[in-house]
Amino acid sequence: MTTPQSIVVLGSTGSIGTSCLDVIRSHPDRMRLLGANAFRSGKALLKQAQEFQPDWISLVDEAAADGTSFDLLSGKTQLFTGPGHVERLVQQPEVDTVVSAIVGAAGLEPTLAAVEAGKRIALANKETLVVAGSIVTERAAACGATILPVDSEHSAIFQALQGGRKADLRRIILTASGGPFRGWTRDRMRDVTPEMALQHPTWDMGPKITIDSATMMNKALEIIEARWLFGVTAEQISVVIHPQSFIHSFVEYHDGSVISQMSPPDMRLPIQYALTFPDRLPCPCPDTDWSISTPLELHPPDMEAFPALQLGFEVAARGGTSGVVLNACNEVAVDRFLRSDIRFDQITQISHDILHHHTFDAQPTLEQLYSADSWAREEAARWNS
Repeated sequence: MTTPQSIVVLGSTGSIGTSCLDVIRSHPDRMRLLGANAFRSGKALLKQAQEFQPDWISLVDEAAADGTSFDLLSGKTQLFTGPGHVERLVQQPEVDTVVSAIVGAAGLEPTLAAVEAGKRIALANKETLVVAGSIVTERAAACGATILPVDSEHSAIFQALQGGRKADLRRIILTASGGPFRGWTRDRMRDVTPEMALQHPTWDMGPKITIDSATMMNKALEIIEARWLFGVTAEQISVVIHPQSFIHSFVEYHDGSVISQMSPPDMRLPIQYALTFPDRLPCPCPDTDWSISTPLELHPPDMEAFPALQLGFEVAARGGTSGVVLNACNEVAVDRFLRSDIRFDQITQISHDILHHHTFDAQPTLEQLYSADSWAREEAARWNS
């Protein structure tokens, strides 16, 4: 009987975090929740702590903590409130794996702390590599950290790459559902409301990622993430539209062979694979029903209707400060759209305009990245068409 893997889940109350806890719940002999973190969902975090009895929980928003009955915690679980605790807690020696599922650039610092402690990291926070891909991958190599992808597309690529040698790789192909506005023209998307954009046809995600999927900025960020995760160039990455979300991505080798990973759209499968690699265990997600006809469509993306994709390829090729600027502008723009402050089509326009007018640095330090992030957010907040 092996000792259960001790897991910390950052962003435990979000869609990825709750799916991760479902995986842990399904394998109590292999995994235990050591720590959990949330931003302001105090009641949900308390409920998780009461079920899993972790050593600690962390709630960043102290006001949310004041409104939650944390006195109901068992004596086994220690509560930390306010910012700054997670970076120290993920580096504790008893931590085996850190699941990075915080949404947005806020996930960078705790993920980097886990990297510097040489932890195994199940990475769902793509912004970590979008913002600081060069720094994170270099530190991971130096510190002996292992980064395993949780995004369904990157998990698929990771799995398919095991079918051949890296030296024989021609390109990787990311699949995209196309979101709720597949087939729409850019002019038609001027009238999209937040309510319309939050209706994703396949995945159940939080509002920020759902809007990113609707603009296809999510796929742009995945292009950049793939460039750093797999050490490929922007020219070795392609995107195809696959509405059924059953083929999660492909790799193509120099001899023309194409290897894909397919499964029903359920995030518990890639999460579990990141936690159990190289082992494959029974998963709490549904099996494929091979007794029914299943059409699988593949279409080229409409780069004119979804200009975010081109920004993704551009940033993946350029690197430097371009990733942090793109991500910061998009986070602000999505928030402005959800508040009905800008039109849907202006989300990408903001990112485009500021990205192409920022002072580019090819090899920024971490401090310079934080500075560029702040500058870009200020620019995006006051942008007017």
